[in-house]
Amino acid sequence: MNTIDTPRLRTDPGDRAALLDAVRLTLAESGREPTPAAVAAALRAQGRLLGDTAVLGVVRALRSEMVGAGLLEPLLAEPGVTDVLVNGPDEVWVDRGSGLERTGIRFRDAAAVRKLAQRLATAAGRRLDDARPWVDARLPDGTRLHAVLPPVAIGAPCLSLRVVRTRAFTLAELVEAGNVDAEAARLLRAVVDARLSFLVSGGTGCGKTTLLSTLLGLVGTGERIVLAEDSAELRPEHPHVVRLETRPANQEGVGIVTLRDLVRQALRMRPDRLVVGEVRGPEVLDLLSALNTGHEGGCGTVHANAACDVPARLEALGSTAGLGRAALHSQLAAALSVVVHLVRDRSGQRRVAEIHVLERDSGGLVGTVPAVLRGADGRYERERGWPRLAALCERGAR
Repeated sequence: MNTIDTPRLRTDPGDRAALLDAVRLTLAESGREPTPAAVAAALRAQGRLLGDTAVLGVVRALRSEMVGAGLLEPLLAEPGVTDVLVNGPDEVWVDRGSGLERTGIRFRDAAAVRKLAQRLATAAGRRLDDARPWVDARLPDGTRLHAVLPPVAIGAPCLSLRVVRTRAFTLAELVEAGNVDAEAARLLRAVVDARLSFLVSGGTGCGKTTLLSTLLGLVGTGERIVLAEDSAELRPEHPHVVRLETRPANQEGVGIVTLRDLVRQALRMRPDRLVVGEVRGPEVLDLLSALNTGHEGGCGTVHANAACDVPARLEALGSTAGLGRAALHSQLAAALSVVVHLVRDRSGQRRVAEIHVLERDSGGLVGTVPAVLRGADGRYERERGWPRLAALCERGAR
């Protein structure tokens, strides 16, 4: 549990919290930073004479609350951590890649959670208060922040922090981690080399962004990648990447930049690979139009329960842009070649489960055809869509 060392301070938890509050108030009134000297002076003003070790403990506690993610900082710094979730002052969970685990970290009360959430929102340049009780933003270090305040969140504020890796995994690392086997890795590399357009599908937290970042790292170094994202999470290991990020409206309700705006701007930036971090709205129309006008190798991610559900999902998104069913499927047939679907099993392991190709039926509607499926034994088996996938990869590689 992350608290100040009780024996060294010789105080009970209530006295310890009161002491921290008193020191914090003294420093705020004087405008001084929580340096060891300033904390020692504040303690003397409270009639407390503590040793160097205890003073440093107070300094660490104050800096933890005033800088970075506070009590959550050690969790975010752990290698392998993907998500840190706070459901209340005594409910802090972490995902280290194998499912959620409850931690021993405790906040003093719900007010402390709210204060941290508001400070993080401010660091991201966003507002979080009773008038605007939720926020979805990117912190300066790239961490994705989502926070909801009561009464929208029942009982206590809720925080969700998603860690963005500073470096993308290599394909070899994903094979070693068991996310994909060597044969499927070779196939994914062939899809990228052949400049086939593709979508990575799956549920929340299944590793779509991680896999897409890895695959973008396989793009030739002479190609220009332009990324359009709601929150900049993709980190491809590539020498020529341009990153665009959406922007919400300001307090006057102006200045909003949507993902659809970014896709349109990206098309004017001479992209060799146009990438939409997550297709979730009307921008699907602009993406499909781009992929139909010579922009090969475009890609992105989309939420879907299975690869076969992707056409229906895109159809629903297209309707938000006023695109009819027949028109959507007509564009889809010519724009998209492959769907790579990820799943997350009960143990928390993320895996490539399916690779499908798209095929238009006699009625003009586009469906997916399984080319490769991961069997119960963990091996990938070729299905009826395999000849088409092989032909697409061979044709694109010429």
